Amino acid sequence: MQNESRSPDTAKAGSDEHVNAEMFELAPVSMWLEDFSGVKKLLDEWRAAGVTDLRSHLQADLSRVHACTLQIRVLQVNRKTLQLFEADDLAHLTANLGKVFRDDMLHTHIEELLQVWEGKNEFSSNSVNYTLSGKRLDIQLNARILPGYEDNWERVLLAVENVTEREAARRKLMHSENYARGLFEYSPISLWVEDFSQVKRLFGDLRQIGIKDFRVFTDVHPEFVERCMQEIRVIDVNQQTLTMFHAPDKPTLLSHLSEVFRDDMRPHFSEQLGELWHGNLFHQREVVNYALNGEQLHVHLQFSVFPGHEENWDLVLVALTDITARKKAEAYLEFLGKHDELTKLHNRAFMVDEMNRLERKGPFPVSVIMADLNGLKEINDQLGHAAGDALLRRVGEVLSKAADKPVHAARIGGDEFAILMPATDERDAVAMVENIQSLIDINNQYYSGSPLSLSMGYATSRHGERLEATIQRADTLMYQDKRTYYAQTPGNERRQTSPE
Repeated sequence: MQNESRSPDTAKAGSDEHVNAEMFELAPVSMWLEDFSGVKKLLDEWRAAGVTDLRSHLQADLSRVHACTLQIRVLQVNRKTLQLFEADDLAHLTANLGKVFRDDMLHTHIEELLQVWEGKNEFSSNSVNYTLSGKRLDIQLNARILPGYEDNWERVLLAVENVTEREAARRKLMHSENYARGLFEYSPISLWVEDFSQVKRLFGDLRQIGIKDFRVFTDVHPEFVERCMQEIRVIDVNQQTLTMFHAPDKPTLLSHLSEVFRDDMRPHFSEQLGELWHGNLFHQREVVNYALNGEQLHVHLQFSVFPGHEENWDLVLVALTDITARKKAEAYLEFLGKHDELTKLHNRAFMVDEMNRLERKGPFPVSVIMADLNGLKEINDQLGHAAGDALLRRVGEVLSKAADKPVHAARIGGDEFAILMPATDERDAVAMVENIQSLIDINNQYYSGSPLSLSMGYATSRHGERLEATIQRADTLMYQDKRTYYAQTPGNERRQTSPE
C-alpha cells in the first residue's frame, strides 16, 4: 500500500485556508461573506440606461434600493453573526433577511451603493439592522470587495460591529444637549455665556504687584475697570436677550456691546469686579444696561462661574431679568409719595419733611412764598371740576418752571401752594415772585379760556425764627394780596377772604 504525500506548498496553502476559516468563524465581530454580482449587474443596467445621478435615481423610488438588497446573496456568516441576529444557523438567517434589513436601513444602503457606483472597492456606513426577534441594532459596517473579484463583485467581505450602546449613549447625550440648548435658547430671561478668563489674569497681575485693597485701586485707576470691561468675551446669548435689547440678531448685538454697557452701568460693574476680587463667584445685583434703541433697562443680574471653571473663569453664566417695569412702578409710587398727582408738584408731606431738614441743616436764610389760585371755586361751580383741574395743572406748569433746585414748589391744599427757597434773602424772594408773575402772563397767552391768577405773599426767615412762623407771615401777606385781587375784580366784591 502506497502512502499518500503532499508537497510543502500544498500543505501550507491548506493550512492557511484552515487558519483563515477559523479566523472568520471566531472573529469577535459579525462577519458576512456575500455575493454582490447581482447588484453590479443591476447598477450596470441603470448606467447603460443613462442614469448618471444614482442618488437622485434611488431617492426618487426607494423600491429601487430594495431591488438592490434582493440581489445580494449571503454565502457565509460567522458564529458572532448568528448570536447577534438571534439566528439558529445560516439557513435560518437567510430565510429571514427581510426582518434584518428594513426601514431605516434602506436610506443608509444608498450611501453604500454610491461608493461602489463610484468605483471604490471598499465601502462603509453607519446603519440600522434588526434581530430576528425585532430588536433594533445600530451597526457600523465596513466592507471590501475581495482581491480577484473586483470585476464581478462575487465575493464581498463585510464586518458588522454592534454599536447600539454607543449610539444610544450618543442619542442620549444629544437629547440632553438639545434639552439644555432649548432651556438656554428659549428661557424667558436674558442669558449670556461669557469668558472672564482675561479678567482673572488681570486680577492675578494686580496681586503679583502687591495690590490688596481693590476698591482703593479702582478709585485711583478707574481705567482698570474699563480695561476689564473690554476684556470680557461674550460667547453666546439667547433669544430673550435679542428681544430685550432690541437686536435683530446675535452678530448685531455682539458688535454693538459698547452701546449696551455704558454710563450708569460702570459703577455697578466696578462693584461686580469687587465681588470677584474677594472670591464671590456667585453674586447678584440690580444694574442698568441699555437697549440698542437707546432705551434704559433696569435688570436684576445673577452672575455665576460654571462648575469646573472656577480656576480660570473661562465659562460664566450671566442671567438678566428685566425689572424696568417694576422700577418704573417703584419710582412712580415714590413720586406719588412726595408729589401731587394732578400738578406734579411736591405735596404737603414732602414740604413738611423739607422744612424740618432746612431747620436742622439750613442753609439760611430761607425764604417762603405762599400762593393761592384765584377763582378756583367759581370755575368749578360754573364750568365744572375738569376745568378747575386744568387750571391747577397750569399752576403746576408755572411753578415747576420757576422752581429749579434747590428751590421746591408744593401744592399743600386744594388751591394753596408753597415755594421753599434755601439760602435766599428778601431780594431774591421778590425776584422769584416777579418771575412767577411773568410766567403766568406767558401761560395766559398760550391757553385760551379762564385766565390763570395767583395771589402771593413772601417772607424771609429771621435769625432764630421757626420756618412755621415764616410761613405764617407769608400766608398773611398772601391773603392781603387775595383781598386786593377780589376787590379789583368785578363781580367778586362780596367774596370774603381771610386767613384760616
